[in-house]
Amino acid sequence: MTIVDVARLTRALAATPRRLEKVALVAEFLRGLTPAEIPWAVAFLAGRPLPPSDPRVLSVSGATLARLADVPPAPVPAPLGVLDAARAFSAVAAAAGRGARAAKLGILRNLLGPATPDERRVLLQILGGEMRTGVHDGLIQEALARAAGVPPELVRRAGLFLSDPSEVARLALTQGEAGLRSVGVRLFVPLLPMLAESADDLAGVLAEHGGRTGLEVKYDGARIQIHRRGDIVRIWSRRLTEVTASLPELVELARRDLAADEVILEGEVVGVAADGRPLPFQDLMRRLRRVHELAAVARQVPVQLHLFDCLYAGGAALVDRPYTARWEALAEITRGRYLAERRVTGELDAAETFLRAALDAGHEGVMAKALDSLYTPGVRGRRWFKLKLADRLDCVIVAADRGSGRRRAWLSNYHLAVRDEAGGFADVGKTFKGLTDREFAEMTARLRALAVDDDGYTVRVRPEVVVEVAYNEIQPSPRYRSGFALRFARITRIREDKGPADADTLTALRARYARQAETKGRGSW
Repeated sequence: MTIVDVARLTRALAATPRRLEKVALVAEFLRGLTPAEIPWAVAFLAGRPLPPSDPRVLSVSGATLARLADVPPAPVPAPLGVLDAARAFSAVAAAAGRGARAAKLGILRNLLGPATPDERRVLLQILGGEMRTGVHDGLIQEALARAAGVPPELVRRAGLFLSDPSEVARLALTQGEAGLRSVGVRLFVPLLPMLAESADDLAGVLAEHGGRTGLEVKYDGARIQIHRRGDIVRIWSRRLTEVTASLPELVELARRDLAADEVILEGEVVGVAADGRPLPFQDLMRRLRRVHELAAVARQVPVQLHLFDCLYAGGAALVDRPYTARWEALAEITRGRYLAERRVTGELDAAETFLRAALDAGHEGVMAKALDSLYTPGVRGRRWFKLKLADRLDCVIVAADRGSGRRRAWLSNYHLAVRDEAGGFADVGKTFKGLTDREFAEMTARLRALAVDDDGYTVRVRPEVVVEVAYNEIQPSPRYRSGFALRFARITRIREDKGPADADTLTALRARYARQAETKGRGSW
């Protein structure tokens, strides 16, 4: 398979708005791949230069991509194969140390020089992470089921456990239904985290959970997944980015204090000050992003671990066992240490007291987990609820305006959006409040690298950056596509641990507005 084939497919996909036609086109393309090409071609279709399970990054800036667009073509272009591009991208990811930037640029120049204009277009789109074809992981799964002749639910199930569409495609297209059915929890293959619905009514949560629920403190930290086999310990973030090197004390803790040689645990890691109080969330995120001087930053930002689930122990997966059984296994493996603060109750007064205590201690709120709930990777449902301050939303930045005055060098007025029912994003307002000067500068560089359009004042960006937004009130507004505006919106933190799929929804915003309207005696809008 060649890059010309990929380019031809992307043109056809961009030309049709019909989902079923897109599925048919992708399925036909998948059938023509060799086993070696499968993981790379699937990654390319989703706008990824490397398969998701590859922990490396290319670290190629927007400025570099702009320079590559002007690479002079070769006199006689040679056809580029999918594996030619794969080898080049791998070499770029491997380039490190002094001279790495020049080496990366040289590799990509050599790749693009022999490329035709069509090949160059699609290669730059892959490098920029923006294919603009309407193809996403869900559509690829649907096409994969058709191409392999397997039930779609098997493909979806494998995707939840493997969290890598490229690996799912390899299994489906080379091993068929048998390969997909063999997929389960695997050590050192991170699972997508189980997700929770938002709620602000403890009485309703208790009723939903049959009159009794497990409450856990919701810490203001980063969710992690710890895998251990003997002395080998690896740790992943909520977004399945490996952070093992950033948390050496947790690696040592897992080796020393866990009473199981093979285990997968989930928990929250929180930065703490010398007096034991939580450090700002951004301090923890900066630590997790650091790749140099790790010992020094570990001393500056020490962490505490609060474990809340056990997904695998003693050679057996526990995801199909109820929450109570998983907690018992967790308590046994940890000998009762490092556990999230927890209370099982059926009394509303006790639940409200636990929530108030969590909020008074500076935590985000509480999680409420049905006692019989199984662990469903990647699925959001009513078996788990999160209850926190009701005046905060996780929004995606979809654009930014250039600042003025002392902020004139920055993109500093951020357009905020929530997820809509169609899978896109609906604007809910703007804000320039909440960030420090350093964060304004860092955010400006980050958004410029994500830019897709610039009219000289507003820069439209790929919706990738999630921020937690505090607000005073939700107001009806015809100005924004959502139909609402957040009054006095201000950014409280940058959610490095969340992706755009984790942002709050327009449906949830409407529900919040309805409850707000009822408390003010106006009825819902």
